[in-house]
Amino acid sequence: MSTLIIKDLHVKVGEKEILKGIDLTMNTGEVHAIMGPNGNGKSTLLSAIMGHPKYEVTQGSITLDGKDVLSMSVDERSVNGLFLGMQYPSEIPGVTNSDFLRSVMNARREKPLSLFQFIRVLDKNIEELGMDQNLAHRYLNEGFSGGEKKRNEILQMKLLEPKFALLDEIDSGLDVDALRIVAEAINSMKSDKFGVALVSHYERMFELVRPTHVHILVAGKIVQNGGYELVEKIDNEGYEWLKELGVEAYKEEEKAPILLENCARKEHQ
Repeated sequence: MSTLIIKDLHVKVGEKEILKGIDLTMNTGEVHAIMGPNGNGKSTLLSAIMGHPKYEVTQGSITLDGKDVLSMSVDERSVNGLFLGMQYPSEIPGVTNSDFLRSVMNARREKPLSLFQFIRVLDKNIEELGMDQNLAHRYLNEGFSGGEKKRNEILQMKLLEPKFALLDEIDSGLDVDALRIVAEAINSMKSDKFGVALVSHYERMFELVRPTHVHILVAGKIVQNGGYELVEKIDNEGYEWLKELGVEAYKEEEKAPILLENCARKEHQ
């Protein structure tokens, strides 16, 4: 079993503090739903864990199996078992999808996969995700539909087999059939070696990938923890009931897409 521990995490963008003291512990074998109104810090949390340079950690700690995540570069975080499924996957002209996928797989292996081994694994997973086989030979995400980009993120997750997948609205842009396929892919990886933090606004996603833990994040803080009953309450009542707890949600400015080229920079905290 692996454990990801976040303690008193404060994060700012520019001069604006977004996260104001997040405490969260995740173990492999668990599915953590992170819910809350738009613009309250959900994407910021996942991006900060992965090390996006836009998000500055000003206080707190993140550890993965006792290792200091904040001292790691983005690629080191990936090698150690973290994966971010992006809400806005970037298009990378000139780099084929298959070359990219083989490179990221080999970056986490002591002995590189042979071309034959890679093709066999790639074809199997593409078929399971119901993807067009030709996508492997096209430039990364270039000309892909929104649904194809999201399936491609899940394809990366399946090939990398991370300890923890941080999935940021992976269900947005998916039709009903694609949503079911993506959910099945996530569920197929459930084990004591794999954990998920899943950001979504929709009960349908959590019906298909049932969370073991639910956290409501408002105004940069986790204000409520519970189980699936919180998903049902939000679906039925929205977030108005939080006012009874003295919690007021706020809405930030629209966030910019997370760019793959920015995530790939080797930056140390």
